[in-house]
Amino acid sequence: MTNVYDFEARRIDGAAVSLGDYRGQVLLIVNTASQCGFTPQFAGLQALHEAYAARGLVVLGFPSNQFGAQDPGSNEEIGAFCTRNYGVGFPMMAKVEVNGSNAAPLYQWLTKEKPGLLGSTAIKWNFTKFLVGRDGRVIRRYAPLEKPASMAHDIEAALAA
Repeated sequence: MTNVYDFEARRIDGAAVSLGDYRGQVLLIVNTASQCGFTPQFAGLQALHEAYAARGLVVLGFPSNQFGAQDPGSNEEIGAFCTRNYGVGFPMMAKVEVNGSNAAPLYQWLTKEKPGLLGSTAIKWNFTKFLVGRDGRVIRRYAPLEKPASMAHDIEAALAA
């Protein structure tokens, strides 16, 4: 696989989606959780979605229950939670694993493209973020502690490219 558009995922409603459908847009791919200390970042992700969607940003949320079992609900429950509590309007995907032998192929690729601190390919926790340019290549990886608003400058640069 050479870029993000080579991958498929399942939306939170179970429907298959080709990431090729987002060709030419800037993507912010985030592994999320509904019961995490970082869960309030959904509000910041939604704010980015509202600020930049018209210019070509697509935020994609991928729930994962791999960190402290902090997203134990069904896809339907997760979707309802995100809408009810944070007004999430960006695409949410079906729950995935982001680490290990059962990690989603997309996440296997993302972590190889942009390793973390000291070259680690593992996702360390919920709300790790990957910014992908219009060409489908990973621009940058952000740690869970990095708030969505701090990415605005990088997003604007990617949208202008």
